[in-house]
Amino acid sequence: MDYQALEFEYRSSPDQQAATPAFHPVIVVGAGPVGLSLAIDLAQRGIRVLLLDNDHKLSTGSRAICFAKRTLEIFDRLGCCDRMVDKGVSWKLGRVYFGDEEVYQFDLLPEPGHERPAFINLQQYYVEGFLAERAQALPNLEIRWSNTVTGIEQNAEEVLLTVDTPEGPYRLRAGHVAACDGARSPLRGLLGLESRGRSFRDRFLIADVRIAGMDLPCERRFWFDPPFHPGQSVLLHKQADDVWRIDFQLGWDANPDEEKKPEHILPRVRAVLDSIGAAGCEVEIVWASVYTFACLRMERFRQGRVLFAGDSAHGVSPFGARGANSGVQDAENLAWKLALVSRGDAPDALLDSYAGEREFAADENILNSTRATDFITPKSEISRMFRDAVLDLSREHAFARKLVNSGRLSVPAVLRESPLNTADVDAFEGAMVPGAPAADAPLGNGKWLLRELGPDFTLLVFGGTAWAEAHPTNTRIVHLDADGLAAQRYDARPGTTYLIRPDLHVAARWRHPTAAAVQAAIARACAKATPC
Repeated sequence: MDYQALEFEYRSSPDQQAATPAFHPVIVVGAGPVGLSLAIDLAQRGIRVLLLDNDHKLSTGSRAICFAKRTLEIFDRLGCCDRMVDKGVSWKLGRVYFGDEEVYQFDLLPEPGHERPAFINLQQYYVEGFLAERAQALPNLEIRWSNTVTGIEQNAEEVLLTVDTPEGPYRLRAGHVAACDGARSPLRGLLGLESRGRSFRDRFLIADVRIAGMDLPCERRFWFDPPFHPGQSVLLHKQADDVWRIDFQLGWDANPDEEKKPEHILPRVRAVLDSIGAAGCEVEIVWASVYTFACLRMERFRQGRVLFAGDSAHGVSPFGARGANSGVQDAENLAWKLALVSRGDAPDALLDSYAGEREFAADENILNSTRATDFITPKSEISRMFRDAVLDLSREHAFARKLVNSGRLSVPAVLRESPLNTADVDAFEGAMVPGAPAADAPLGNGKWLLRELGPDFTLLVFGGTAWAEAHPTNTRIVHLDADGLAAQRYDARPGTTYLIRPDLHVAARWRHPTAAAVQAAIARACAKATPC
């Protein structure tokens, strides 16, 4: 399937001839990775979803390519991760060079016992294509292509959208609207809102090139000030279909139109290949773009009944692969909350926690992205001297490697301060604090811990079934041994119990809980004043 050439047919809807605007519980605007992920998740939770997109095609060019382990685990729950991993290029090792010398390497997943790799590299149009096919298979999810939102109003009860189509405009009503319509977000503009932050005066060339016969390990390679591109930086990554992504720092004064021409791209690519011993390989330019970037976000991701997710809510530099990954994690955080509120099973206040948690995550991503950009593109001679000294020291000194920043790769946020968490009353060691993303572990017989978790709240009970038998609950219970790798990662003893949220974050943990404590923690995680 050539997903870049795929076109979706515009189809008229009965809503366009309705005497009064039709009502939909949730309308998602934007059929990129974030909007598709959110719509699929909601549909799988039984919510009727309408997805609107102003185009009739998927993205072209590779765009986002690095999808992190956490995002792959989300795609697992959406039913399409196997295809992505099979098609993509898995990797976990990175190499950092200063000049033409490797100064150190890093391993993003040094421990065994995880089902999914640290990262895969896969062109965004494949990710969108696999998600779109999954979406089309769900009976309660409708996608309307070539439907452009041109107006939005809201009150305490609903949102009213004006939608333009090839046949003219019509209107829709929605309980909630999720704005997943990208960095330029028309919905954000229609509401008179803006993202604020810091823009960077630099330009980068992305060149996707098909290189026949280049047999290099699947690793991330980043050069500071290489002899083949002096004074700048270069990043090399392998993607599917023998396509390699090469990012060249150009400087602010570079002419974008000129730099995208093949006669300027090919010599740069040849210089990289010469440096890694691949001078004789055939090269085909697949796609190229010159970009600038900014680190910014909206002040509030929730605007009444309109919720912003992905690039419409926040933007980061491409260093660290934090854009698409954080957007898909926005969708996962929002989906279960929006489903509960839409069904009347949780108060409206639960949606406030979406904004709070994901604004915190965005701030963390922006901080890391800004630090990476400042290190990669120093803006003064003093800054460059500091950077080069750190790179020199990192050849032999581990402390200096912690200061090197070629893009700290995406990791999920630990929501320690979330109001949905129940504070510990028992002593625990390790990383599985309330608010942390649940860690995977093998369970034997080909089973994995995260695969055993349900779509709603799940209790992990280590070491026996006595507690669960004495305190029946309608919450899914997964029984685990009190030894083995899962127990190590969760610092478990016999009786240890974890409450896992629908988005696979830890909500609470106990050594020996009571039924009342579990019910109170579930209520707190749903923003309810009292247990059910």
